[in-house]
Amino acid sequence: MSAQYQYLHSPIGLVEIAATHSGLCAIKFVETQRFDTQPTRLLDKAVTQLDEYFQGKRRQFELPLAAPGTEFQQQVWRALQTVDFGQTASYAQIARRIGNPAAVRAVGAANGKNPISILVPCHRIIGSNGTLTGYAGGIERKAWLLQHEQAQFSLGDW
Repeated sequence: MSAQYQYLHSPIGLVEIAATHSGLCAIKFVETQRFDTQPTRLLDKAVTQLDEYFQGKRRQFELPLAAPGTEFQQQVWRALQTVDFGQTASYAQIARRIGNPAAVRAVGAANGKNPISILVPCHRIIGSNGTLTGYAGGIERKAWLLQHEQAQFSLGDW
């Protein structure tokens, strides 16, 4: 199943958006455009909604998601989507939300493999002590996204 691509220039870098006929399968920050764009109604809608988010005009997204992943990853990604705009949660809290409080490290691994940045808000997951933890798009982008949403967190030592 091949994906179509579209790009958005955001305040924190170039965003690559990929979709299949089933829905969005990837949203990530990239340094350069890697694929030819193939605009579709879904990709155009995704670009519009992401642009509204970056402009501070949107807090929720209304887009179909179709990220490939294991059942456990899907469970974690669904739990991430329950963390509202401007809020944060820890890996331990997500593990409890999915009914598996001992799976903190596995939740962290699934969070790190989330292919749909921003819409599946892995940037809202922080350390139990309130500090920033890793982010595939870069810790500076994570800090920007959380500040954009006016979420509470500590910069710690990064």
